[in-house]
Amino acid sequence: MDAKTQVMGAGTRVVDPAQVMDRTQVVGGEQVMGPTQAGGPSQAEDPDASPGRGSVARPAVTQLRLSAFRSHRAAAFPLGPMTLFAGPSGSGKSNALQAYEALALLGAGRDLATAFPEPAECVPERAAADRQGRRGFRIGCTVDGPAGPVLLDLAVQTEPSLRVAGERLTGGGRTLLTTALRDPARSFVEAAWHTAGSATVTRGPLPDDRLGTALLPLRVAGSTAAQLQVLAAAEQVVVALRSVFACDPRPERMRRPVPAGAGRLRRGCDNLAEVLHRTRSECAKRHARLASAARMGCAGAVADVAVEELAGGQVRALLARGGALGSTPVGRLGEGELRYLGLALVLLTGPGVLAMDQVAEVPVAYQSLTVLADGFDRSLDPEQMRQLVALGAEMCARGHIRLVGTVTDASCARGIDGVTVVDLVP
Repeated sequence: MDAKTQVMGAGTRVVDPAQVMDRTQVVGGEQVMGPTQAGGPSQAEDPDASPGRGSVARPAVTQLRLSAFRSHRAAAFPLGPMTLFAGPSGSGKSNALQAYEALALLGAGRDLATAFPEPAECVPERAAADRQGRRGFRIGCTVDGPAGPVLLDLAVQTEPSLRVAGERLTGGGRTLLTTALRDPARSFVEAAWHTAGSATVTRGPLPDDRLGTALLPLRVAGSTAAQLQVLAAAEQVVVALRSVFACDPRPERMRRPVPAGAGRLRRGCDNLAEVLHRTRSECAKRHARLASAARMGCAGAVADVAVEELAGGQVRALLARGGALGSTPVGRLGEGELRYLGLALVLLTGPGVLAMDQVAEVPVAYQSLTVLADGFDRSLDPEQMRQLVALGAEMCARGHIRLVGTVTDASCARGIDGVTVVDLVP
């Protein structure tokens, strides 16, 4: 596959890891990573927070590598605060986001079967098996943050069985972790991680259906500077990968009334009314920004985005038109308007409102939420797309949220500061 990239915006600033975390806490006899200081107020809860507040470099994925995955071979894509993969159908846009989401699931401790429900489809077409009859794929990423650039590369075997074939974690010019499948008859890989001291590496088995990097905090003691380097690198990768929310608003579901409750916004935004019912009074600034965004992306006059309580404990979202104009239930809105509203709400909110795996042991001030939006421009008209790109660029510039999306045409995003456009050609 050929890919040309246009990169704009500044990179991630790096700070001393000692300013961010004490990497070791003893919990139940095991040394694990944990924070030593509380984070400040969450920018994710305040859409008007000043850009770049604080001195912390939040861990972030800055490159996605698809060495051999579906339609991609030897591909390396830069990721900025806001990145749009652009290209026609069949160019591999969705494949890139699938690989990113799979890495996020593995970083959260999920197994290979969960991250890759159809693993055979991930193998590049016409990829030949080796002499042992094995086929598979290779993906990876680079995570920048307090520990500097850390590279994670993963090889997955899909045939004859789904398992990790090998993994490598590198940082600071040193290999920090390697795993390899030595004996196919056993359900583990042989791992070796950097320790220094009397032995330069420590060896041990790790499960062959999990990401070894995510398991290192349970295996590395953190008693030497080298071990602390390993833990810092692993922590940085895990925090960046776990802070991911995949969003694909489903208009046909968003139109229905839903039970009122304290739920968090789901991937399809089908419980939009439930979330608005709970949050519209929690952050007046955020809600005002959502109403402003609705005015720019929805037809007709929009005074507010409201919620109506119905019989049976259900609620539905409305567009308040103002004055004698009354209101319009979102069930009457077009698909583009509903997708626009769902994506705008996600960009204006934070992890506490989204149905995602939260890194509870790390202060929010050290995390950066990444939104994955496949079909970011689906059903949107050109003006809606321009408004949503502008909102995304603005929010991503603040540092607490990042966006990786796919579009057919990225013309409205070119030239915008902080936006990375990756053009893919079938």
